[in-house]
Amino acid sequence: MACRSWLPFGGSECTVTHMSSTRSSVLSTADARRPLVAAAALTEFARGGYHGTTVADVAREAKISPAYVFKLYSGKEALFIAALEACFEAILVALAEGADAAPDQSAGSTLEAMGDAYAHLISDRTLLMLQVHAQSVADIPEIGAALRSGLGRVTSFAKTRSGGSDAEVQRFIAFGQLCHLIVTTQLDGRPEDWAQLLTHGIRHPD
Repeated sequence: MACRSWLPFGGSECTVTHMSSTRSSVLSTADARRPLVAAAALTEFARGGYHGTTVADVAREAKISPAYVFKLYSGKEALFIAALEACFEAILVALAEGADAAPDQSAGSTLEAMGDAYAHLISDRTLLMLQVHAQSVADIPEIGAALRSGLGRVTSFAKTRSGGSDAEVQRFIAFGQLCHLIVTTQLDGRPEDWAQLLTHGIRHPD
């Protein structure tokens, strides 16, 4: 391509094209890195919680520099919110897959299949622990808002996908929270009567 020196700022068309291409490449790289950094943040915050995890911890897990993390996210709070959003996105994918695999498409069967899918999803504890840590810092306004938004998405999806009643969906969400309690406090298999009462009929994959 021939350069055209008549451009108003005295540059050339070739130079402008090159600069535009460079900017697009940088943006593409940043867009590609954000989900990877969010996944690293999910892992690290699930392990150490909000207060116990640093941006440097996330950068190390993502195998990039802390400075580059700050180019992608404004700080630790934004990183935690990105991790929480990724967490809820994974939950929604699992619930959709569970619903699709239900033996029939009645509300009860669909919600049960979604519950089974969620139990499998949290068996590795990473997504579970991130939610627990998020609840512990929900008094931070932006994190609290992100947590409510994620819970709202899950509740709305369960309602719409299953076609269940409000009471059925409330019970589904309540059992999900009971699953959290059972897993985090390691109640499965406990011999106490009260523990068996709480875990009765609830299955968690090993």
